[in-house]
Amino acid sequence: MGAFDNIVRLYNFIRPVLDVLVMTFILYKAYQLIIKTNAVQIIKAAVIVALAYAAALLLNLEMLRWLLGIIAPALVVCFAIVFQPEIRKIFLKLGQSEWFTFGNRSRHTYVDSVIIAAEMLSKQKRGMLAVFMRHTKMDDILDTGTRINADLSSALLVTIFGHDTPLHDGACFIQNGKVVSAGCFLPLSEQYDIKKTFGTRHRAALGLSEVSDSVVLVVSEESGAISLAYDSKLHYDLTTEQLTKILENLLELTPDQYTIEDTINESKSNY
Repeated sequence: MGAFDNIVRLYNFIRPVLDVLVMTFILYKAYQLIIKTNAVQIIKAAVIVALAYAAALLLNLEMLRWLLGIIAPALVVCFAIVFQPEIRKIFLKLGQSEWFTFGNRSRHTYVDSVIIAAEMLSKQKRGMLAVFMRHTKMDDILDTGTRINADLSSALLVTIFGHDTPLHDGACFIQNGKVVSAGCFLPLSEQYDIKKTFGTRHRAALGLSEVSDSVVLVVSEESGAISLAYDSKLHYDLTTEQLTKILENLLELTPDQYTIEDTINESKSNY
């Protein structure tokens, strides 16, 4: 019993620390989910309502307190309706979490082909939109284009985007070394503070990154700049080295772990 009592005492000693660490981890993950979406609006609205109710209690405003008590259930429903896109994004990000993912992950070898095609199209000032699929299923978006299921090559991508074909205005979806579909239409970004210089391709790339965990490579038709969109952010005008490091990290193509933030800080401009 002495050993058991020592274990109990040790647990009672570390339990507050463990409790704080678990709560810190949960709050940190919640903060990451909120930052990656526009859920801050939900928090602001909830704070305003809470302050109004607190003022009613503090100042003993019976009429306001009665009114808030009556409409509280309706406010919850209104929040769910008005902020449905933001709530949906939160659950999408939560569902994309890999906290409980086990086993070996697939290895990809097609980043170089895509980057070579992007550089060729950049020199020609031809636009390009390539989506690297990860975990989120997007069958509805894939069906807006033409199913190809062809082996990926830089020549194929240049053929699609380098000429005025029926598929060059849409996006190509890439997965497991295959061009799954081409000419797909992406949802445009809901962010209101996007730079006016960004065209439809950049808005579409950013829009898809807001509703999925995909990584979207976009080549500007005006400037030739090559950019990446992921986690609801657009990183503009990256170098070949930066593109390679970020893609290999996000797509888990190499055992070497790069610090994405350090790589992005080296870029010329970052949206």
